[in-house]
Amino acid sequence: MTNATMALAELAEKGADVDVLRQMVQFMAQRLMELDVEGRCGAAYDEKSPERLNSRNGYRERTWDTRAGSVELKIPKLRQGSYFPEFLEPRRTAEKALTAVIQEAYVQGISTRSVDDLVKSLGMSGVSKSQVSRLCGELDERVNAFLGRQIEGDWPYLWIDATYVKTREAGRIVSVAVIVAVGVNTDGQREVLGLKVGASEAEPFWTEFLRSLNRRGLRGVKLVISDSHEGIKAAAAKVLKATWQRCRVHFMRNALAHAGKTQRRMVSAAIGTVFVQDTADAARAQWRSVADQLRDKFPKLGTLMDDAENDVLAFMTFPRAHWTQIYSTNPLERLNAEIKRRTNVVGIFPNDASITRLVGAMMLEQNDEWSLNRRYMQLEGLQTLSDTAPTRLSAVAR
Repeated sequence: MTNATMALAELAEKGADVDVLRQMVQFMAQRLMELDVEGRCGAAYDEKSPERLNSRNGYRERTWDTRAGSVELKIPKLRQGSYFPEFLEPRRTAEKALTAVIQEAYVQGISTRSVDDLVKSLGMSGVSKSQVSRLCGELDERVNAFLGRQIEGDWPYLWIDATYVKTREAGRIVSVAVIVAVGVNTDGQREVLGLKVGASEAEPFWTEFLRSLNRRGLRGVKLVISDSHEGIKAAAAKVLKATWQRCRVHFMRNALAHAGKTQRRMVSAAIGTVFVQDTADAARAQWRSVADQLRDKFPKLGTLMDDAENDVLAFMTFPRAHWTQIYSTNPLERLNAEIKRRTNVVGIFPNDASITRLVGAMMLEQNDEWSLNRRYMQLEGLQTLSDTAPTRLSAVAR
């Protein structure tokens, strides 16, 4: 365990240039093989025990190609018989199987029956409760380091939203909010900036979350994109002092709720004419015209449009090249859908820490994938949103 902890610490010390996901996959695959071989031998490495059934005989190297890159593994050898982990066999969904084992280890740290079944389905001999606990502890270090890292640079755009999962609390099953913040910096790169689990989406909860991002270095936020939750809006105004963009997609859902089923297509088309305008002034004029046209037949919708005009059209005061990406929370909605898909497998979490462990690992993986892709947003206009003046080098005579 000491050696494993030292190895994990060494990975963390390598800094931000290390491919975090590849290192994590390599580390966990190696640890799972070590635990499997320990179970087959009936004793730990170099341990003298009358219950020992077999002993080790060195390692053989094997390259494992994954979506995160090539991972170099050392496969243990046994003196009696041979050993080869089945999750490395061809034609198997290796990464999905490994992720499933780790995922169950995350959320079942106090009950290892499911972990045992999954490990056995990979051709291993199962793991004990103490082994699962060790694996969870090792992974917590990586996830917590990711979620607590310093945020550098300016982040003009920030998307924040919440989804709900179930957990046990004092013998009861309750729903808790999992809030995620995603930002785009002045280099056009997208990152997951923060994650927090809490009892509700009340304003104090959002305020503390945003302040925690500030303490980690978040700065330069010009536009916050979210749904119309009052807690988010109040906290963003108080902590970030940034413009708030009400998600256009959420607004359309609210607007169509005031129209009958047979009239919703007409209402949607009428409001849609606002968003095809070329300038903010033209859009505002069209917005007021549409509101007046709908007011007589749908008075509540007219009032809604009057109240929401500035918030729904806020994105139009920013560079036009970014409009399609900043008018809604769609980028975060897709992330939340993946969180729900993965957490539904678990059902009910044993505690808040297990939620952070699983969702934090997902965010770490997503962040790594984003870093490998091309920039999310065009650079055009981003530098004008930066609070940090660009460094200019003086000309050098040749």
